Amino acid sequence: MPRYNAPFEIHVHGDVPLRSDVSFEQIQEALRPLWKYAGAKSLADGATSTYEEEPGIRFEQKDHTLQICWTVPGDEDFRQALDEMCMGLNELSERGAAIEVTFYDTDFDEEEGDPDEESRDDFLMLFVGPNPAAIMQVQRDLLVEDVVNLMERHFDGAELGGVVAEIDRLFSDRFDALVNSLEIGKRPRGAGGAGGGSGGGHGGGRRPRHLH
Repeated sequence: MPRYNAPFEIHVHGDVPLRSDVSFEQIQEALRPLWKYAGAKSLADGATSTYEEEPGIRFEQKDHTLQICWTVPGDEDFRQALDEMCMGLNELSERGAAIEVTFYDTDFDEEEGDPDEESRDDFLMLFVGPNPAAIMQVQRDLLVEDVVNLMERHFDGAELGGVVAEIDRLFSDRFDALVNSLEIGKRPRGAGGAGGGSGGGHGGGRRPRHLH
């Protein structure tokens, strides 16, 4: 049922490449935690965002991509829905992908509020993929782009090869530790980044809403 006076507006944003054999019914089931949380009876009913200017939840059949730009009112319990959604999408994904989730404090007013009061905004970066190697690849690419973008303020890009190599070494070590005696795919490899980050927020100030 609709959540009136919810403490957060929660924005979910990301593109997930899906296998070519995935059906709409499978997508609907994987996303059940989201549309059920929104009080809908089906994905078609729950795919619309709180904000009309946002595309909501869409499946692009041409390139088999699930596109999410969707806002729902909610509380901290939405994190459980996110965990369940990720488990469902792991089984349908073709490659690794990142999903950004931003919790906006609906009671916080930057302009008129107490200057000593802090918002309860929070930012998560979630990862889905067909296997741990695919997920680590996305994490590695995002971290490389973040680090390179930061360090290019002070160094030429050509000088940062050693930094990228060290990031690759760290991910290779993590992958080897995860594999242990199991064969779960190829190691994360050096490649281009794809913007974003992993974990908490990205620095000071309140994150702006996505504009489209």
